Amino acid sequence: MKALLQRVKRAKVSVEDEILGSIGPGLLVLLGVAKGDTRKNAENLADKTINLRIFEDENAKMNLSALEMKLEVLVISQFTLLADTRRGRRPSFAGAAPSPEAEELYEHYAKSIEEHLKVAKGRFGAMMDVELINDGPVTIMLEDPLS
Repeated sequence: MKALLQRVKRAKVSVEDEILGSIGPGLLVLLGVAKGDTRKNAENLADKTINLRIFEDENAKMNLSALEMKLEVLVISQFTLLADTRRGRRPSFAGAAPSPEAEELYEHYAKSIEEHLKVAKGRFGAMMDVELINDGPVTIMLEDPLS
C-alpha cells in the first residue's frame, strides 16, 4: 500500500462538475492498494498519515502532525501509484489489487483516519478532477509494510 501525501492549503475533488469533497488546510492523500495488502496495512498507514510531523510549528520547523493540528484529509484512490515502470515504455499495473479488494481497503484506510479527523473522499474507480493548492510544497511518499 502506498500513500502520496501532499500538504495543502486547500483541495477538492469532483466528478463531472459535481464536487464530491473539499478540505481547507490539511492533507491530500493519493492512495494505491497493492495485491496482498491487508486491513492492518491500511490501519498502519492511516496512523502514520495522521501522525507524520510535516506541519510547521511556531519556529517554522516541521514538528506538528495533522492530528495535533486537527486538520482535514482528502483521500483519493490512485491505483497508478502501483505502476511498475522498470521495463519497457508502458507501465504495468499487475501489482495493483483487484477493484473490490482495493475499494474495501481504501474505505478502511479513510475510516481509520475518520476516527480522528474530518475526511473527504473521491469516488473509487471514477475519473476525477483533483484541484489543490500545495503548501510548501511538501510531498511525502508512505508505504506499508513500513520499512
